[in-house]
Amino acid sequence: GTLVSLHGAPSSAELLDAVREWLERDVMTSTEGRLRFHARVAANVLATVERELALGEQQRTEHQRRLESLGMVDDSAFARAIRAGELDDRLDEVRAVLRADVDARLAVANPGYAD
Repeated sequence: GTLVSLHGAPSSAELLDAVREWLERDVMTSTEGRLRFHARVAANVLATVERELALGEQQRTEHQRRLESLGMVDDSAFARAIRAGELDDRLDEVRAVLRADVDARLAVANPGYAD
């Protein structure tokens, strides 16, 4: 069957989208200066949260798989292993994990930057 949200409609993502669109369409187009700038900042924050909601769970799963491919249980263990030189013979793999993590962060924080 169809999964129905416990919280009903509109969803968190839909609410964020509506507020972001209001800021972009109404507030930013009818203001100037400092208020327009702050509205743009707020719209960008909401867009970031929207992307994190859309991508976050999959990104967390993929990140955990990458850590496990190096035999690490979490980020702390990964950092300790790097500091201790335990992964020095696997630097290509470490770089690939770190690059994928940076790409994932950019996909949320600033998707145009990675291009």
